[in-house]
Amino acid sequence: MTGSPDSTLFRKVVCVDLDDDSPPTDAAAALRLIRDQRSATARRLDPDARLLYWPWGVAWLVGFGLFFLRFPPGDQALAHLPGWLPLTVLFVLLAAAGATQAVVSVRAYGQVTGDSARRGQWYGYAWALGSVSVYAGLGRISEHLPHDLAALLWSATAVGLTGALHMAGGAVWLDQDLFRLGVWISVINLIGAIAGPGWHPLVVAVAGGGGMLVAGALARRRQRQRQQP
Repeated sequence: MTGSPDSTLFRKVVCVDLDDDSPPTDAAAALRLIRDQRSATARRLDPDARLLYWPWGVAWLVGFGLFFLRFPPGDQALAHLPGWLPLTVLFVLLAAAGATQAVVSVRAYGQVTGDSARRGQWYGYAWALGSVSVYAGLGRISEHLPHDLAALLWSATAVGLTGALHMAGGAVWLDQDLFRLGVWISVINLIGAIAGPGWHPLVVAVAGGGGMLVAGALARRRQRQRQQP
């Protein structure tokens, strides 16, 4: 889901255009020039964190929220919705979030090469292959379970995989925001699974989707502080 921006990349790149600027006349001017160029590079290479977190947060908040309204604990639906609607809306929103993240990442890191690019590619492969393999197994198991337990199995496994990969991404890039979000997702997934069918989508929608929205806002605020000259 939410992938990891290379939060250390902008700290390592300083671009100074010596053709357009006169050489600084003293050390203080040189330091100011370096800070200005570092800030400009950070703004180009560090994508807006809200575009990386918020689409996923909206997808979880709306998609799992509809699941709770249609399939709450007990037999009585809280909203008269077609049974196919929650899953369809969730998949559409997740696809839109994935497309948004892909476009933002390509624009920010498309020209980046070396170890950072390789880490990003391998991390993307882990998401894709891990998701496909897990869902293939779930498809063979869930057909033998009651509907409520099958839904809990699918959602808890998918959210658990997301939390684990977020923590892995945070460890790879030493990104505290991403790692903490992975821990949060894993904890609320555990709470929802223990609460049982019907309650799990409510916990994931409110705490998971809402947590991503909050994480995006906090990450963006820290970005602006780092990008200031």
